[in-house]
Amino acid sequence: MATAEIGLLGRVLFGAVLAFTGLNHFQSVDSMTGYAEAKGLPLPRFGVVGSGVLLVAGGVGVSAGVAPVLSAGALATFLLVSAIIFHDFWAVPEDQKQDEMTHFIKNISMAGGALGLLAAGPAVWSYGVGIGVF
Repeated sequence: MATAEIGLLGRVLFGAVLAFTGLNHFQSVDSMTGYAEAKGLPLPRFGVVGSGVLLVAGGVGVSAGVAPVLSAGALATFLLVSAIIFHDFWAVPEDQKQDEMTHFIKNISMAGGALGLLAAGPAVWSYGVGIGVF
């Protein structure tokens, strides 16, 4: 497999997982709103829906190479912020620590992947749609 195809596969796998996660936000709005409310997020329902939109748009953007800098940057920001706000394993009861730590580490590692894609900058992405904002 050539470098361009490996890059495409990596982008598709990364973006598809995040887009799927975003779709889950729409399917679980009520339960996720309760969780966001418990974490003290203002306008929790709006946050759940908005983050779903961001994850779907960013995931599709990275996968397809549409506005890749904006897509990767938005995903990295969301993943870092949500790791700290929602998966604060250091501040939860002992019986929740492992689950929150797992989600925290997942978000941080995926933010690292998004930052790696962001570092590619506005370079032409192989097999990308080629629509960019930057």
